[in-house]
Amino acid sequence: MTSNTYDIPVYYQEGVDNPLMECDFAENEQHVIPDFTFTSQDNEAVSRSAMTGKITVVDFFFTSCPSICPVMSTEMERVNDVFRDIDDVQIFSISIDPDYDTPEILQEYATLHQATKDKWFFLTGDKVMTYNLARCGFILPAMDGGDVPDDFVHSDKFVLVDEEGRIRGYYSGTNREEVDRLIVEIKILLYGKE
Repeated sequence: MTSNTYDIPVYYQEGVDNPLMECDFAENEQHVIPDFTFTSQDNEAVSRSAMTGKITVVDFFFTSCPSICPVMSTEMERVNDVFRDIDDVQIFSISIDPDYDTPEILQEYATLHQATKDKWFFLTGDKVMTYNLARCGFILPAMDGGDVPDDFVHSDKFVLVDEEGRIRGYYSGTNREEVDRLIVEIKILLYGKE
């Protein structure tokens, strides 16, 4: 009898290396996603507590993005489709352009990408909180582009977060094979090892 083992790493178990000192990380402690509160496309408050007990896939995007965001959102549609009927999996797509991305704009974008209600949340909120969360919560680059969409800087990564708020993986949202791996690893977190 053979058994397959496939371990999904837990990132930042000994804390996050913080060479720039721009984030207030606890030393030598497991990093978890910090508190936040944003507004969804349905104009409802969504906070960090909504992640507790669920597997959450997170990405940072903006609706007027001229480059990678349309590809990322199309790939995230696949994640939404696979887990459409599984309550323990949800998606947070967080706008890095909250000045433009109002709940109304996000609602149009959610409709465009056939987002499942109460499953795939498009979030907007305070700009400083958003950028701090990207950099210090999800350990991703983010830079405000002002009025020039081409000047915004953000990662193409989808981040897999477990029910305890720990980061379990990073996947390129512009690479179909990477998104396939994300889908497999979500299933492993959901159903454990056989």
